[in-house]
Amino acid sequence: MAFRVSISIFGKSLRVPRVANVSAPLENASPFLRTAEQLSLLVKDPDQPENSKVLRVAIIGAPNAGKSTLSNQLLGRKVFAVSKKVHTTRSRALGVLTEDDTQIILLDTPGLTTPTKVKRHQLEKSLLEDPWNTVKEASLVVVMVDVSDKWACNKLDFEVLKCLTQYPDIPAVLVLNKVDMLKSKSRLLEITADLTCGVVNGRKLQVRRVIKPPWAERRTDREARTSGSGDEDKPGGDVAHGEGSEAQSGLSKEQLRALKTQQGWAHFKDVFMLSAVDGEDVETLKRYLVVGAKPGSWQYHSDVLTDQTPEEICTNTVREKLLEYLPKEVPYTMTQVTRHYRHTQPYADIVRKMVIGQAGQMVARIAREAGDDLSTVFLREVKLRLSVKVKN
Repeated sequence: MAFRVSISIFGKSLRVPRVANVSAPLENASPFLRTAEQLSLLVKDPDQPENSKVLRVAIIGAPNAGKSTLSNQLLGRKVFAVSKKVHTTRSRALGVLTEDDTQIILLDTPGLTTPTKVKRHQLEKSLLEDPWNTVKEASLVVVMVDVSDKWACNKLDFEVLKCLTQYPDIPAVLVLNKVDMLKSKSRLLEITADLTCGVVNGRKLQVRRVIKPPWAERRTDREARTSGSGDEDKPGGDVAHGEGSEAQSGLSKEQLRALKTQQGWAHFKDVFMLSAVDGEDVETLKRYLVVGAKPGSWQYHSDVLTDQTPEEICTNTVREKLLEYLPKEVPYTMTQVTRHYRHTQPYADIVRKMVIGQAGQMVARIAREAGDDLSTVFLREVKLRLSVKVKN
């Protein structure tokens, strides 16, 4: 089923026309901007400070762990689509957080999945390729885990373990998300111990286990026995690697077999416990990223907020609403096609600004050089006065 979208963005252009960190109040700013201006800003030379620092952060995890929600909270604006259903993010998206002399490049990725699921649900290949390719270019990996999901908090997702094992030299931190939905907060220490193999930043964790009554022990054992035979779409449920898993990860069969019995990752540098929808919680992680940035050249101008085009933002936002309001598998059977995308007035403004130039230099140059040429034709001094107007 094709879902055709016609988009028209009405209204006058902003004084700061970009998908960017604007100083204007949030209600007066819009992320839906002109493609030409966005592309122009992306290729613009970064406004480097003297002692610039940079950090490239890849955010990975199982589907629906809250990666895009965290990215939006770090950026201070909703740039990436989010919904309660899995696979809202279909390809890697980039966000830029610039503070003072530091630039944090956030690489939001689709939830790690398997070739089997991609083929069965007819999903884009980008869901398989983008997370792996993104980790390659990162200087820090943030692994997100939804602690409110009983399937996810007992064992790191198999695809996540494969990715971490493939790139062991890239520092990684663990983020336990949705802690506000966990009834027993004491469980957080146990979850941390399980997912880190009891080791954080090379140090052994000292976690005293809660003594459980016999009936609780029996229930835990029963859940552990049935966890492997449940819904294979749950994290860790589908660990079959017969369909390209070895080729995809570059790991040997022996390594993959070892990972199947591995519960966590013993090389996390730090652990954060937060709710991605809580700004105060995320601020701690944000400060950690800023402090962890290394000396280096900025890659983007400080005005850039994302590398997504306005059309891509529109498409992703519509997909978010389809996933949010249509039942079950219905939104996954639909294909979005943007048939029409336009701004009413802004394109003319772009042309006008190009003709006038910065501080009127372009139109002045045109007038001056044209006047000189006409002086040679008429054998007398000619001075031109040009004005630029936009006709509705």
